[in-house]
Amino acid sequence: MKIFSISRMLVAMGFLMAFSFSCSDDDETTPPVPAVPSDIQLKDAAALGKVLTDKDGKTLYFFTRDAAGTSVCTGGCLDTWPIFSVANVASAKLDAGLKAADFGSITRADGKPQTTYKGWPLYYYKDDAAAGDVKGEGVGTRWYVAKTGYTVMLSNTQLVGHDGKSYKADYTEGVGETQFFVDSLGRTLYAFARDSSMNNNWTTNDAAHDATWPIYSAEIKDLPSTADKALFGSITVFGKKQLTYKGWPLYYFGADEMKRGMTKGMSFPRTGVWPIVNKESPLAPTK
Repeated sequence: MKIFSISRMLVAMGFLMAFSFSCSDDDETTPPVPAVPSDIQLKDAAALGKVLTDKDGKTLYFFTRDAAGTSVCTGGCLDTWPIFSVANVASAKLDAGLKAADFGSITRADGKPQTTYKGWPLYYYKDDAAAGDVKGEGVGTRWYVAKTGYTVMLSNTQLVGHDGKSYKADYTEGVGETQFFVDSLGRTLYAFARDSSMNNNWTTNDAAHDATWPIYSAEIKDLPSTADKALFGSITVFGKKQLTYKGWPLYYFGADEMKRGMTKGMSFPRTGVWPIVNKESPLAPTK
């Protein structure tokens, strides 16, 4: 009988010890480590959709005068538009949907590094007080939130033709800034004066011929907020989609060598034959 009592006591002690160890394990559980925010993020910005931000959710911007890939915001401009820079962009932590290959860094004229996205230097806007603010959108028609999916962007720069001469917006010789459409990588888009509304009169499906003025093949995604999406469309040219604006089919110029910031086509073979395209372009004529 005593043996049975001792056995029951040992079993009870075993349960107590197991419970004690279980409680001890629970008490010593390491709390989860908070997730480290990405250095560059994608955040929803109401009607503007997803925009690039820093690790704190502060909005980043493109400057249309930087289409060539060099920052021209200097001096007092930087008081309003401070530069954005990640210490080591090659190893920066990025949100899902962002590609490391799209980011880079330039050394500004003042010697400071500045992070770029698809060649566009990135900035903050001083009046964006809180994460999610997008007060810089459309400022001066030259500043726009940084986005991954721009089908068309804007450039504000001096036109320099194939002949090496400088031109103003009216195609007379002279110095003056002109705004016009470029693709997401800052490459100039042109129209052909002999095209008609939604009709491409240049492309022949001959590689050598078409390489002089390749079509801009793209699906409309994001646009700067000052551009009217309703004015864009597309046509099918030998099985490829060609983007149109106000009925004008859009092209690149082969001699621009697909380099950002080049505008050689606007004077080739003379001004007016292959004009740059902007919000002031007239509607394409009907047939």
